[in-house]
Amino acid sequence: MERVLILGATSAIATEVGLRHAARGDRLHLVARDPSKLAEVARRCALGEVTTAQADFSELGANEAVIADAIAALDHVDRVLIAHGDLGDQLRSERSFEEADAILRTNFTSVVSLLIPLANHMEARRSGRIGVITSVAGDRGRPRNYTYGAAKGGLNIYLQGLRSRLHASGVKVTTLKLGPVDTPMTRDHAKNLLFGQPAPVARGIVAAIDRGVPEAYVPAVWAAIMPLVKHTPERVFQWLPFLSGR
Repeated sequence: MERVLILGATSAIATEVGLRHAARGDRLHLVARDPSKLAEVARRCALGEVTTAQADFSELGANEAVIADAIAALDHVDRVLIAHGDLGDQLRSERSFEEADAILRTNFTSVVSLLIPLANHMEARRSGRIGVITSVAGDRGRPRNYTYGAAKGGLNIYLQGLRSRLHASGVKVTTLKLGPVDTPMTRDHAKNLLFGQPAPVARGIVAAIDRGVPEAYVPAVWAAIMPLVKHTPERVFQWLPFLSGR
């Protein structure tokens, strides 16, 4: 049995991850913003012991206490998944710093504010697994989502450094680079064959953290697609709408 903390536990993907851990008999502590959705996820995961806490991760100054309370509830954390995020409004972020700041705070700064106390806890115990959901959008700036992509790209770099820092203590850090997934967050996006589904994506997330791999593209098809997107010369990239997303 592992003691598992899921932050952003009410997202469609995080819910599926929670269900998989519940089926294993793991002890869960679920944290999210919406108390009614949180109660429903906890009910679905009640195959084993589950506790919950309500938190708004954009309140950066409160996040250290959120982690302290989670550690107290679980006694210690064996595994954490940080799953919250928000696409925001790209066009608005191009004209409003307030919107750009909200996107960056949700997808980068708030995650860092959670990772700092978590990493210190696991480093002191010399064990643990950290999984953080980022995005293929962080691999290259594209016109349709570059504010969100910048937040995820910055997070990818942060996780690289954190992974190297924690290596000597035996703590594993896995960057989970997700392609688009058919969830409420993408309800307004036209769907295509590259969209993943929450249950298989969750399966890939749990498997990647189990293996302790440094980075994983989920679904795995993105591991073949993203080198083309990343390495196409910019002067060519800007004229290829299917790559640049114009």
